[in-house]
Formats: sequence, C-alpha cells, structure tokens
Amino acid sequence: QVQLVESGGGLVQPGGSLRLSCVVSGIAFSTNHMGWYRQAPGKERELVAISSAIGFTNYDGSVRGRFTISRDNAKKTLNLQMNSLKPDDTAVYYCNSVSGGRPILPWGQGTQVTVSS
Repeated sequence: QVQLVESGGGLVQPGGSLRLSCVVSGIAFSTNHMGWYRQAPGKERELVAISSAIGFTNYDGSVRGRFTISRDNAKKTLNLQMNSLKPDDTAVYYCNSVSGGRPILPWGQGTQVTVSS
C-alpha cells in the first residue's frame, strides 16, 4: 500500500527556517524521482523542488537558493530544508513521486507551513 506521510511544518517568522520530511512506503523509493509540492490558499498546487533518482536536483525560481531538497534512500525519506522563509511560502506542502513532470501517487495529508510575524 502506497503511503506518503509529511511532517515538520509549523508557524515561523519571516526569515526563519523549517525542515520538512516525507516518509514513503509502498514504492521502490530509490528508483523514483521525488518532488515537493505546495498549495497556497486559492492557488493551484505547484512543484517547488525535485530530486531525481540519479542524484540531480532542481528548484522553482521562487525557492532556489533558499530551499534544499535531499533524500535518504535507506530510510525512504524525502526532506526539504527551508531557509529565509517568506510569507509567500505559506502553504500546505506535499511530497510525491514525479514522472513526466506530473505527480503519480495518491496525495498524503500534507504539512502546513505558515510564515507570519
């Protein structure tokens, strides 16, 4: 059974940091491209960072230089280190496997990130 469990969100002040984690089960994690998505209120879900199965990473321009995606294949865990957070980063964050630029697994519950003073 495929399961994605995100955690690590919370309320943080502008300029602060958070580290998100996503534990994945039910797939061959090490051979999947994995991504972090976010959905802000009233907006569509967007891909913000991707970690390929062969070690490449890429970021949306809005987070490049501030966010770092990483993976632990042994623990089947995807991480997102978020620094210099801005109010515009406020969203529910989700992880998913990515194929052809699209998410391919059922969504998890996500983790809420709120950046506010």
